[in-house]
Amino acid sequence: MSYPFRCKMIATVGLLSGLLLVSSCGQQESVTASQNAPPEVGIITIQPQRTVLTTELPGRVAPHLVAEVRPQVGGIIQQRLFTEGSDVKAGQVLYQIDPATYRAAFASAKAALARAEANLAPARLREERFQDLVKIRAVSQQEYDDAHAAFLQAEAEVESAKAAMETARIDMDYTSVKAPISGRIGRSTVTTGALVTANQAAALATIQQLDPVYVDITQSTADLLRLKQSLASGVLKNGGATQAQVKLLLEDGTHYPQTGTLKFSEVTVDQSTGSVTLRNLFPNPEQLLLPGMFVRAVLEEGVNEQAILVPQRGVTRNPAGNAMVMVVGAEEKVEPRLVKAVRTVGDNWLISEGLKAGDRVILEGIQRARPGTVVKAVPFGAPPAAPQPPATTTAEKKSDL
Repeated sequence: MSYPFRCKMIATVGLLSGLLLVSSCGQQESVTASQNAPPEVGIITIQPQRTVLTTELPGRVAPHLVAEVRPQVGGIIQQRLFTEGSDVKAGQVLYQIDPATYRAAFASAKAALARAEANLAPARLREERFQDLVKIRAVSQQEYDDAHAAFLQAEAEVESAKAAMETARIDMDYTSVKAPISGRIGRSTVTTGALVTANQAAALATIQQLDPVYVDITQSTADLLRLKQSLASGVLKNGGATQAQVKLLLEDGTHYPQTGTLKFSEVTVDQSTGSVTLRNLFPNPEQLLLPGMFVRAVLEEGVNEQAILVPQRGVTRNPAGNAMVMVVGAEEKVEPRLVKAVRTVGDNWLISEGLKAGDRVILEGIQRARPGTVVKAVPFGAPPAAPQPPATTTAEKKSDL
């Protein structure tokens, strides 16, 4: 290899090494610059807002009216005049008891009344005649008193016979067992030919009114006291003169389409559970709610006009178990802030202490937001900033040329 050629190769290798060295230095400078840039964190700015606070409580459906059908006279069931599971009207005949003996008793009572009324007529005439005769001393006072007493006794016998006939008529009418209320009737516990007795313990059937229905929910006394204190302090405001609105969640998690109203709260506390019962009234036109069904009632407690809400992802717990958030404070530095999280509202925490309007709470990038660290605050949910290309050095420009 000639000397001139060898010199050219050495010069070429040296030039390439210099270009690589300059390029690596430029890349190192860009990496160092990116490492020194403050990390981005997603924040929300606290703004108090009007919030309707609700409580979700377990409950059971109960019929608005319920009546157990029992016979008021004894006898043999001749007919059952309804279809099990159907809707019946008040006064509709459900069972027919053999009325033969009651018809006979009514006829006997009617005859006894006629006999008493027949005995009353001569007793009245005798008393009237003796009343005139005693004035002229044609009869003694004792005879008149006896005639007057006999007349009064005859009148009493008539009234007694009328009462006996009315009782017999009522008993005969009771042989037709009628529905006391309108509603849905269940299964029959007796069949045709069964012997029933007056006011027996076992009901013949049960009727339940299913539109509207009651939903009985239970609330702990601690929650009830907290609600009353919030209303008294003005933190919560009630809905005014209108009744509290209540919504339902069914067993499968779906929302019941009708809205109910809170009717009253029980005045005594269940000693075994430490809770009170709240009764709510719901329309049930489609009869979707059935007695005994388990539901969850969403009850409106009141309105907080200046509620501070923070998404749950922004609230953590310190080793002591206290709720804490990270905020971007003065000089864009991260500051830990202890807060008082009262309850959840949807996917947010309701904060009663520790935050105010204008505070910037970190929701994203908390891993990089160490206390005292300078950060770059961007609105939560904003797309990340595009990376800036590294600056081109003078050496790189010369190499491109």
